[in-house]
Amino acid sequence: MIAAKRISVRGRVQGVGFRPFVFGLADRYKLFGSVQNNMDGVKIHLEGEEKKLHSFLHDLEHKAPRLSKIDKIIVAEAEIVGFTTFSIIKSERSGASMLVIPIDSAVCDDCLTEMRNPRDFRYRYPFINCTQCGPRYTIIRELPYDRPYTTMGSFKMCPDCQAEYENPLNRRHHAQPIACPKCGPDIFLYDANGVALEVSDSLRETIRLLELGKIIAIKGIGGYHLACDARNEEAVQLLRLRKNRKVRPLAVMAASLNEVKNFAELSCQETDILLSPESPIVIVKKNQTYDLADGIAPGMNTIGVMLPYAPLHHLLFDESEVKCLVMTSANPSGLPMIYNEETVFHYLQGIADFYLIHNREILHPVDDSVVQLNNKNQDFLRRSRGYVPDPLPINKNVTGIVAFGGQQKTTFSIGRNEQIFIGPHIGDLENIETINHYKHELNHILKWVDIPKTTAVIDTHPGYLSREIARDYKFNEVIEVQHHHAHMAACMAENELEEECYGIILDGTGYGIDGHIWGFEILYGDYKSFERQGHLRYTPLPGGEKAIKEPWRNASAMLISLLGDNGITYAKQLFPEKLSDLTVIQTMLQKNINTIQAGTCGRLFDAVSAMAGLCHVSTYDGEAAIKLSESTEFTAEVSPYSFEINRANSLFDFDFSKMLQEIAEDVIVGTAIEEISTRFHETIVRAIVSVMLELKRKFPTRPNRVVMSGGSFHNRYLREKLSKELLTNDFTVYNHQKVPCNDGGLSYGQLLVASAIREGAACV
Repeated sequence: MIAAKRISVRGRVQGVGFRPFVFGLADRYKLFGSVQNNMDGVKIHLEGEEKKLHSFLHDLEHKAPRLSKIDKIIVAEAEIVGFTTFSIIKSERSGASMLVIPIDSAVCDDCLTEMRNPRDFRYRYPFINCTQCGPRYTIIRELPYDRPYTTMGSFKMCPDCQAEYENPLNRRHHAQPIACPKCGPDIFLYDANGVALEVSDSLRETIRLLELGKIIAIKGIGGYHLACDARNEEAVQLLRLRKNRKVRPLAVMAASLNEVKNFAELSCQETDILLSPESPIVIVKKNQTYDLADGIAPGMNTIGVMLPYAPLHHLLFDESEVKCLVMTSANPSGLPMIYNEETVFHYLQGIADFYLIHNREILHPVDDSVVQLNNKNQDFLRRSRGYVPDPLPINKNVTGIVAFGGQQKTTFSIGRNEQIFIGPHIGDLENIETINHYKHELNHILKWVDIPKTTAVIDTHPGYLSREIARDYKFNEVIEVQHHHAHMAACMAENELEEECYGIILDGTGYGIDGHIWGFEILYGDYKSFERQGHLRYTPLPGGEKAIKEPWRNASAMLISLLGDNGITYAKQLFPEKLSDLTVIQTMLQKNINTIQAGTCGRLFDAVSAMAGLCHVSTYDGEAAIKLSESTEFTAEVSPYSFEINRANSLFDFDFSKMLQEIAEDVIVGTAIEEISTRFHETIVRAIVSVMLELKRKFPTRPNRVVMSGGSFHNRYLREKLSKELLTNDFTVYNHQKVPCNDGGLSYGQLLVASAIREGAACV
């Protein structure tokens, strides 16, 4: 019996070879009709025998291309038109958008095999791609995703590429970035002055220059990297000097997994992440045979590594003796990713020796994503290339809500139907360039998702520039969300929690509802509201931001405010070169001059790091805390330092005065840093667990669910040991795995809080 079906497929179904896949299924089952991209996703009209239609639908759901992600398949009866063929028809660009924007993907094995085959017409071609790999988000001008609406639209396909593009049985059928040496983009080598070099082979000349120790700016999929030989200490130190990047670790790109194993330990999970289509930077542990330049990650036990993800990267390694490159973002500190030729020669003047450039335009720059394994779970430090702007599903309608994030590591989030689109990593909102970059990406995704601008969501901190950005858009309402409530909601949402729970939020900085700086919080609540259960005792930050950037000031203020005259004595012994400055700090504390009150986990870590002599002045965000965490010994059995838990105004108050005194004495007598750091970490864990047990006894009817969020939970010791202790005491523990626990996940949580508030208001 002949029947007809009208099928709509929603999700990540454009830019992933979905229409050729549908064509192949129709051909296999001898079905007729058409498939079309539209603003909803993919629309299929299908005619044929009922049994074959059923088989088609089964395969559609269960055998879709590896880069696709189907959210919904809608099947309806249709009238029989009488098709005698099956075809891919021109995309429909009208209607409200339900599209999932395609993401950039690492080059696939099939393309690499062709690229390395001397008999293939794409041999050594650095822009080879197919429906299963290559650039997507970074080259899209308009939706739906078709070649004319990408930066490849200006490259007219040659007959060979056109034939593959039009052949429904070819792997490149409707692969929008399809190209070859005859008709596609090319690479060009420039000198330090921005003058094109007359060389016969730009690739081989670049390889020669890297082998000589030169620093090359290389244009990739999402922007420019600065590259040099990772085993050439002189080149690495020169890069640091020119980029003014004193000690912050540099990411490396290794030619292969075997090459990574020469200098790092790899678990099976870490291997899988490195080999994934997303191809992020993965933070792994250095091994005993580590042989990279000392300047790559000085003083660190870990290193950030990625594998080649663009064809150009593979070619650089295939023909070179250099098998590991420094591959760090080329942007100057505090500025967005450099991605076009209008800015690269200006910003990298005096930094890069040469520039390897291509003429495929990048429209949307994206930083490399960064992940680590934390307590055997994926932990995003930065969610960007390969993941953005793939939406996260949510079981409520969040249409029209736009959350603007925070001040640091910021992202935005957009709600459409039952999806949340988290934008790319923007960075810290410190200058007009970053703000303009934020608006550029927000405007594009807002245009693509096509929602009414109903609700803007902002952080309660009055000084955050994300609040100013929100004012540039017209929304029906603006909702403020407390910083740590947003962190809590983010972890709840990605773990699909709906009911009330506890939130342990360990963070660097967040504006509290009492006007002080929060960041060491025990909360209880849900998406709509929360109650504060406990916090770290407040201590002064003399000079505010200056005390954050110079942790020794923060440490001195903690010691003096908590220990009085003894604290002054300890500060003088720990920081003898700062005696005159200590006198100024004492005066500032006594007279409350330019001093704010803070109780944050980040500042506590900074203080102990400075006391231990690990970091007196931070050269990058989180440096002091990272160096302290790197000094811990997981396997060591240690006793905690002393601490007290007090009650103030019905809140638990974490008082670590005695701990700081004991740490100061340990440092003065020369106790090993590893012992001090491990005991400090263990103290934080024991103190939090003790408060959670008190809350459990006080409120026996409350659920024992706990979410853990905030940037301090990138700390492996805290996350693993605290989770273990809470589980042992019958708590159910939830951590982040899909969005960063740092402020990169803040906008996601803000949106969920605003949705609950909006929903509650609608019910009144």
